[in-house]
Amino acid sequence: MSKTDPVETASDGTRDLYDVSTWEPRTALDRLAARIHRFGIAAGRIVLVLLAVVVLLVQVVLGGLGATLVSDPYAIGLVALSVVPALGLAAYIYTADVTSGEPLEMLVGTYVLGVLFAGFAAVVNTLLSFVQILPILGTVVFFYVVVGPVEEAVKLLAVRLYAYRDDRFDAVVDGAVYGAAAGLGFATIENALYITRQLNAAGAGGEAAALLGVGGGVAWLAQFGGLQQLVAQGGQITTVRALAGPGHVIYSAFAGYYLGLAKFNREDAGPIVVKGLVIAAFIHGTYNVLAGVVPGVVALAFPGVPVILLFFGFVVVYDGLFGYLLYRKLARYRRVYRATRPDGTEAETEREFEVARTEFEE
Repeated sequence: MSKTDPVETASDGTRDLYDVSTWEPRTALDRLAARIHRFGIAAGRIVLVLLAVVVLLVQVVLGGLGATLVSDPYAIGLVALSVVPALGLAAYIYTADVTSGEPLEMLVGTYVLGVLFAGFAAVVNTLLSFVQILPILGTVVFFYVVVGPVEEAVKLLAVRLYAYRDDRFDAVVDGAVYGAAAGLGFATIENALYITRQLNAAGAGGEAAALLGVGGGVAWLAQFGGLQQLVAQGGQITTVRALAGPGHVIYSAFAGYYLGLAKFNREDAGPIVVKGLVIAAFIHGTYNVLAGVVPGVVALAFPGVPVILLFFGFVVVYDGLFGYLLYRKLARYRRVYRATRPDGTEAETEREFEVARTEFEE
């Protein structure tokens, strides 16, 4: 299909086709329209961010996150520990970017947006949670059709709204780096909400600071049992959330990579972005489905093994598999990048550009 109007196609270039089949901001009204358009887009972004802030604040207040973190340094420590594995993975993806280093302010900005936009996912997930009414099938549909696509979409939005628009987003692999930053932000706030909710549900919210602040002697010994229980409860939920965090980084790094690919292939940008989202949502949904099944099934065969240990093994295998596939994708980009540098050999370049099946295609 022709990408130009018939008039422009047949024109020999001697006619002025302004406002006939072509357009450019020539007049004062044209320039005003262009300014209004730019202002509308900028205002829309600001409104979206402000709405995300409001939604997240409501969740923080209703969930008791703010009060718990302010009054309970123990909870803050648990949240920080839970994010360490995801942070390490995000740091690795950052170092895997063989092109120019990404600016700190853009990484931090994407991380913050990942935190903020998590609220949108929570609202949508809650509104559509009724799907789980159907036994088994409802839960599977919920994870694959709601949780996976929605959470990966909001993380990708965090990249698209800010870093993607900057000229310093100048390579396909940058998408994976910023996707990982968005995933880290999402994992941080999700972990914080889960951990504080668990502590509050167990009656530990606000109690940790008091227990940890009690002096020696009889008073401390009298409450030692409560402190042990608190540490055990907090340690368990922190371990679970620490295992879940790296997954968010992996999923959104995949989606972000394809967003980067879309930026440099504008004609096919839509399908490319959709492909990345489908991959990320599928990996995400499959994790959620299997995480509730595999450890329990294995526990039947090995009844003496703690479930938390079986869950740990499942996460290591699952995230290890898709982490390796992500590593291969980033490594291939790195090899091709180096092969196409002035000191790269022609043989390497030709070999890397051979048409090959990807890890998700037949």
